[in-house]
Amino acid sequence: MKMTQEGKNQQKKIQRVGIIGGGQLAWMMANAAEKLAVDLIIQTPHKNDPAVSIAKDIILAKIDDPQATNKLANSCDVITFENEFINIDELSNMAENNVIFRPSLSVLKPLLDKYEQLCYLRDLGLPVPNFSEWGKEIESLSFPLVLKARRHGYDGQGTFIIKDIESLKSQGNSELFIQEFIPFDREVAVIAARSVTGEVKVYPVVETQQENQVCRRVFVPDKNLELAKEIEAIAHTLLNSLEVVGVFGIEMFITKDKKILINEIAPRTHNSGHYTLDACETSQFEQHLRAVCGFPLGSTTLKVRGAVMVNLLGYEFGENPYLTKREMLEKIPDASVWWYGKTESRPGRKLGHVTVLLDEENFETMRRESEAIANQIENIWYSATRSVNRE
Repeated sequence: MKMTQEGKNQQKKIQRVGIIGGGQLAWMMANAAEKLAVDLIIQTPHKNDPAVSIAKDIILAKIDDPQATNKLANSCDVITFENEFINIDELSNMAENNVIFRPSLSVLKPLLDKYEQLCYLRDLGLPVPNFSEWGKEIESLSFPLVLKARRHGYDGQGTFIIKDIESLKSQGNSELFIQEFIPFDREVAVIAARSVTGEVKVYPVVETQQENQVCRRVFVPDKNLELAKEIEAIAHTLLNSLEVVGVFGIEMFITKDKKILINEIAPRTHNSGHYTLDACETSQFEQHLRAVCGFPLGSTTLKVRGAVMVNLLGYEFGENPYLTKREMLEKIPDASVWWYGKTESRPGRKLGHVTVLLDEENFETMRRESEAIANQIENIWYSATRSVNRE
C-alpha cells in the first residue's frame, strides 16, 4: 500500500487535535478522543456551542478568522474541520509554513464550492446529475430544476426547487448554480475514511429520507445491496484521487432504473453516519480522529444486523431542554438518545438524534420494524408539541 507524501513526512506523535468548528460533529468526537488519548482544541465563535463543553482548550473566534486559526495551530499538532465555512486562501500561508491540515487544503479546494465539486467529480469520471453555471442557456432549461448555493448551503439552506423560468430569473445570481432535478427512487449515503498510509475503509450504505432538504431518517443498511460494490468503488476512487486523510460523507441518488448519481460530498463526518456511534465497531468520529492522528483505521463492521436513526429537529423558536420527550424516547427498547446540548431551538435545527438497534434476520421484516420505530420516535417528538412543549 502506497504511503502519501504527508504520511512519509509525519515525524511526531499527534496528541492535540485542533478542530475548526464547535457544533455537534466536534462534540461527538469526545468519547473517541478520550479512548485514543488525544486532546481536542476547538475554534468556534460561540461559548455555548456543543463542543465547548468537551474541549481541552477553546479559541472563541469566527470559523474563518485566520489569526485565530494561527493561534489554534500553535496549540495543537494537527488541524481538522467540522464544517466547510473556512477561508481556504487565508489558510494557505499557514500550510506553507508546515501547519498540518487533515484533510489538506489541496483536498478541500475543489470541493468547497459545490459547482466546482461537481466539475471535479465529472472530470474524474464519476456519475453526477447534469448541471450548469447560472446564466448559461437558461431559456432552454427544462423544469423543475434545482438551484443551489455554491458555498455555505446546508440543512436545506441554499437549495431551491424551481418550477418555471420566471421563478428562476427572480432568484438566480452568480453565487448559485443549476442542477438537474432527479426524480429518484431513493437517496442513499455512505461514509468512507482514508488514512495517511492510503488505507480506505467504507461503512455500510444507508438509505436517507429527507424533508425540505433536511435529513429526517437513516435506515441501515440500504435495501439494494447489489449496488453496494459500485458505491464502494466510487468512494475508493474519490478518496484515493484526492489523497484524503479523514472521513468523508457521500450523498447519492438512486434512479428508478438503478443508476447511481452523486449529489454532494461532505469533506468531514456527516449526519448520515451518526448511527455508527451505536451500531458499528468504530464510529465515524473515532475513525476520523484515527485518520488525522495517523493511527490505523478501525473496523467498519456493524455490531447488529441493522439500525434506524432519526434526527430530532427543532419545531419552534425558544429555549427548551425537552426533558419529558427525551425520557419517553429513552424508554424505546435498544434506543440511544444523543442530545447535543444546544440552548436555542428553531425550526429545522438539529438538536439531537435517536438510534435504535435492530437484530431481525429477515430484511423486509426489519425494514417494516424500522419504519414503525421511526414513526414512533417522530410521534413522540412532534405530535405532542402543544401539550408538552413547555416542560
